[in-house]
Amino acid sequence: MFNNATFQKLVEADGLTGEVVAVNSFIIEVKGLEGVRLGAQVLFEDGQRGLVREAYGDKVILFNIDSEKMAPGTLAVVETDVLSVPVGKGLIGRVVTPMGKPIDGKGTIRSTATSGIFNAAPGIMARSMLNEQLASGVTAVDMFFPVVLGQRIAILGDSKSGKSTFLSQLSASQKGTKRIVVYVLIGKRKVDIEQLLAGLRESGAMDHTIVVLADIFDSLTQSYLAPYAACAMAEYLWYSGEDVVIIYDDLTSHAEAYRQLSLLQEVDPGRDSYPGDMFYAHSSLLERAGKLLKNGKTLTSLPVVLTPNDDITAYLSTSIMSITDGQIILDLGVFRQGIRPAVNAGLSVSRVGGQAQTVRQKRLSGTLFKLLSKYKQAEEFSHFGSSLSKDAQIDLTLGKQIYAALQQPPETLYNLVEQQLLLETILLGGGTVEIDIVGLKDAVIKAKSRVKAEKDFDHIEAELLKAHTIKSKTPTTIVVETPAEPPKEEANAKS
Repeated sequence: MFNNATFQKLVEADGLTGEVVAVNSFIIEVKGLEGVRLGAQVLFEDGQRGLVREAYGDKVILFNIDSEKMAPGTLAVVETDVLSVPVGKGLIGRVVTPMGKPIDGKGTIRSTATSGIFNAAPGIMARSMLNEQLASGVTAVDMFFPVVLGQRIAILGDSKSGKSTFLSQLSASQKGTKRIVVYVLIGKRKVDIEQLLAGLRESGAMDHTIVVLADIFDSLTQSYLAPYAACAMAEYLWYSGEDVVIIYDDLTSHAEAYRQLSLLQEVDPGRDSYPGDMFYAHSSLLERAGKLLKNGKTLTSLPVVLTPNDDITAYLSTSIMSITDGQIILDLGVFRQGIRPAVNAGLSVSRVGGQAQTVRQKRLSGTLFKLLSKYKQAEEFSHFGSSLSKDAQIDLTLGKQIYAALQQPPETLYNLVEQQLLLETILLGGGTVEIDIVGLKDAVIKAKSRVKAEKDFDHIEAELLKAHTIKSKTPTTIVVETPAEPPKEEANAKS
């Protein structure tokens, strides 16, 4: 039972008051509250809270934050001028609602600080250039589409294409880096939530993670507010001197919740029946990421978007892609070919990834893209059953070895040094030798500690190739671009 002492104190303190005159699910109409600010937090006498959405003189429209059950005649009083949530390090390792209430059974959260949820993004003069890579632990992403600390990069894919698995791997890879992960779950099934939480706890990632959980079946309003509230929690840590990674899983469910609220509010629908300010709702959220000039710390945003039937041309996916600095697309077609993770190399891109790579890494990425393109051509010719030229045979062998190296189960993570040793050793073989890829993957984990400087890569890779060569194929001279050489057209190097 709600103790209305707080309500009484606000009334006695001459807070703005009103009365509920109409209810339509989560939409509440209140008479009174003249002069209330948009975005203010309202407390009802039954303990529920509301967010002021529109104000017309003595008529105010609110979103009910807690439920769709509200009796007409209920009294209301303004609690704060802005909707606020608890913030601070006390939230780390906890599972909370968008309003900051713990739901993990670990007791109350010790946090005295609060923050408004609709905060403005830092201005251009308060920002700094992005220049440090965020290692995800997934070779197919880190080598081809590197994520940079402070970047906004979208994760797109159909249901069951591996989005959550990749994000779990990325979260687990931050262990030992002092980075904090804020994981927002919107409209997920209970079985998916339990699976994700179990994975975070098993990998140890929960120790540096805040999980914000919004059940779309309990409260549409909280599902709408969840990403903004989670971003406020992340921002507080960011401004306090922490590197933070925030994952919005997913913005498709968020947009659907906002669409339902807008339709209940009788707002004219726009494209695909989404509200007309849908783009602003997401752009104002994602623009809050970046790197601060004053402390050099970063807030990295990874919005997730569902693309049914791998259609990335829908309104929501194209909208998110236009806001972000790149996208990683997980393709069901690639997934069905047995490739894990199922990254679509043709459609994925990281527009600022090259800024965080060394000259050697850029050259390696460029060489890999070219070799995989040649492999696709050789593979198409091999279907005709005719004999291939020696060069085509080399392209086919090398491509198969690279794809075998990129295969990665969810529980296995590789740091950037291990990934570089693995792929450069395969390139050193040039497709003219058969390599034990499984043994090589185990060997690079042991060899990483020997890499003290960039010059150490060459002799270590030569040793690894010699140790894991099974047998030589037909001797053929092949020229593979040496990653150590500076690129001739660095400006055109794509991450």
